[in-house]
Amino acid sequence: MSPIIIGLLIPFLGTMIGSAFVFMMKKEMSVLLQKSLLGFASGVMVAASVWSLIIPSIEMCEEMGKWSVMPATIGLLAGMGFLLLIDELTPHLHIGTDHPEGLRARLSRTMMLSLAVTIHNLPEGMAVGVVLAGAMQHEASISLAAAIAVSLGIAIQNIPEGAIISMPMRAAGNSRWKSFVIGSLSGVVEPLGGIIMILLASMMMPILPYMLSFAAGAMLYVVVEELIPEASEGEHTNLSTIGFAIGFVLMMVLDVVMG
Repeated sequence: MSPIIIGLLIPFLGTMIGSAFVFMMKKEMSVLLQKSLLGFASGVMVAASVWSLIIPSIEMCEEMGKWSVMPATIGLLAGMGFLLLIDELTPHLHIGTDHPEGLRARLSRTMMLSLAVTIHNLPEGMAVGVVLAGAMQHEASISLAAAIAVSLGIAIQNIPEGAIISMPMRAAGNSRWKSFVIGSLSGVVEPLGGIIMILLASMMMPILPYMLSFAAGAMLYVVVEELIPEASEGEHTNLSTIGFAIGFVLMMVLDVVMG
């Protein structure tokens, strides 16, 4: 199987493994575990944004001298703006709340929860796709090993993320299989987003630095808008901080060692 296909599918496998926790746990996920996992996911995404996306974006534009930071700046802001627009337009409901966000629509609670997760997972797929695209184009700052490291890092953080999705759905009254399927399908958007980014990059190689930082901005938006606020609410926030540190270091080591 092609390394590119493997790189695209690995994060989806992580989501499926995490969603399968619904078959192993009889009760809903404890607050302590959920805080730790939210922090861990945040750490992985921030580290991937910095080490695997923003820094390579700047390195690709070294010939611009001190202005080499501009493509990364423009892409980052565009990525955050893009996710903000999707967040404002798409009707969705975050786990643990009863107040829908986005445009009003007559959708079921399950559907709106699924849309919230889709918004969350889209930038992760974009990140994997754009680093794989860079590796395919043999850019000096992105090796295939580094791209697979990003894929592995996203997959690792998708395991707890899949559990965070499927367990509350089971607690809300859905069957174990339905909770598993919904949790797993939430990860389908990742390989799809990755394929789109690969196609775009192959057609418009000069904008790859912008696309790298665009994916970083989209991921950072999710971290700041959703993960950190959820991890910082109520008690036991120190666990989310510890989880963040572990996730960040793990992703940083993966990127440096495999890059």
